[in-house]
Amino acid sequence: MPRRRQRPMAGSGSDGTEDSDSSAEREQTNSSESDGNMPKRQRLTRASTRLSQSSQDTPDLKRAADHDESPPLTPTGNAPSSESELDISSPNASHDESQSKDQASRDSDKDLSHRPKRRRCHETYNFNMKCPTPGCNSLGHLTGKHERHFAISGCPLYHNLSADECKVKAISREKQEEEAKVPEENNTRHATRHQTPTPKQSRYKEQVAEMRKGRNSGLQKEQKEKHMEHRQTYSNTREPLLENITSDYDLELFRKAQARASEDLEKLRIQGQITEGSNMIKTIVFGRYELDTWYHSPYPEEYARLGRLYVCEFCLKYMKSQTILRRHMAKCVWKHPPGDEVYRKGSISVFEVDGKKNKIYCQNLCLLAKLFLDHKTLYYDVEPFLFYVMTEADNTGCHLVGYFSKEKNSFLNYNVSCILTMPQYMRQGFGKMLIDFSYLLSKVEEKVGSPERPLSDLGLISYRSYWKEVLLRYMYNFQGKEISIKEISQETAVNPVDIVSTLQSLQMLKYWKGKHLVLKRQDLIDEWKAKEIKRGNSNKTIDPSSLKWTPPKGT
Repeated sequence: MPRRRQRPMAGSGSDGTEDSDSSAEREQTNSSESDGNMPKRQRLTRASTRLSQSSQDTPDLKRAADHDESPPLTPTGNAPSSESELDISSPNASHDESQSKDQASRDSDKDLSHRPKRRRCHETYNFNMKCPTPGCNSLGHLTGKHERHFAISGCPLYHNLSADECKVKAISREKQEEEAKVPEENNTRHATRHQTPTPKQSRYKEQVAEMRKGRNSGLQKEQKEKHMEHRQTYSNTREPLLENITSDYDLELFRKAQARASEDLEKLRIQGQITEGSNMIKTIVFGRYELDTWYHSPYPEEYARLGRLYVCEFCLKYMKSQTILRRHMAKCVWKHPPGDEVYRKGSISVFEVDGKKNKIYCQNLCLLAKLFLDHKTLYYDVEPFLFYVMTEADNTGCHLVGYFSKEKNSFLNYNVSCILTMPQYMRQGFGKMLIDFSYLLSKVEEKVGSPERPLSDLGLISYRSYWKEVLLRYMYNFQGKEISIKEISQETAVNPVDIVSTLQSLQMLKYWKGKHLVLKRQDLIDEWKAKEIKRGNSNKTIDPSSLKWTPPKGT
């Protein structure tokens, strides 16, 4: 007795159709039928395949069928009226019926092709969001390139400007950038012939000096009254008036930097890395300081959306409220970073923390550092790194000053992977101390070191200043007639490439008769020595005799 063929159940497939594999199985099951019925069955199978493909091209309808327990939708967008509409590959269906369904599927595809494509949600503006500045309608942008804004960083009103003024300034900046474009010269390491400023650069320097002459003249009485009235009226909801505080040239530089920073934040928002001011930590409470953050850090979303984060300054655990932080501080037994104390002089200490042994602490340190670093990408994979944490001690504990991380095994002899000085300790000499300490470790290892690229803006400034100081000190103490870059590198542990770039910036490297000559500029050396004498015996220096450290095994 021949087996009875089962009809497909409604809702058995994700899209209400049978696939070609099930049709093939049915054909094998019915192999006892006559050969004359095969052409019809093959045509029906092709029709079902085309209809299945057309149903896959309607993602909105398929999504509705997946998330709803109601009967699956047909390609026309309507619910099926009977089971026969679902059983499109049944052998009992007529060829004309299959052709009509195939035509219907093509018509539905044609209708769907005219529908506008949906844009991704992060490429559209969320009109429910509003700028937090009082009285602002969220129109315009500080960069002059966008129609709307959702954060203070892009608010024209907060910066005491209008949307039209921002657009005019943007056009002016673009014209200046186009005029400043010149054909690029050969900027290789050996192209040292063109070190003297061009006449155009000299004229521009004179113009800048002329524009800056009156910047320290101070505010007039009427201007002071205007500034005070503005501050009393708007308090912290508006930027203070900046006109007449400095020269017009410096003010324009500051405005350009503001616009560029706002543009970078807008790009991050469009890319989905941050939302419109709702998922970025604005401030952190860290010890006795409340610090404004500079960049986005990938803290868990439940913490990032709060806007303000509370961080224990000793164990770096992050919390949601002041109450939780107060309870934590009452129980926290940490008073210094984990790991070994490898350096101590006065109140300054440096701890070596292994990322493998103290993983949670190092991860929290990286998340904290990302709030103030733009190029940092390491957050969780901390095991291959050593962290050298500098602290300043008082009667309450060792407070975090800064840190740098270093690969345990660096094939390129990088002595620093990431370096940070906490904002409350910046411009006090701690950055140079961290850099000097990293080179001290390289000297103990008998290696030549260099920081890993790219450096952040502040990091590049700190390193250039340090390299300049090292070279001028070496020149001051050098008594010979011939100097070698290789000898400088071996004594200071600074990479020769960094030495050459610093000499070029100081105009102490010249190309003459096929050779590169190092010039001893006495004016720069005297200027550096005068600053050293004025600085006196500062405790912001690293004493090699206070280091108690041996290179870890395998480095």
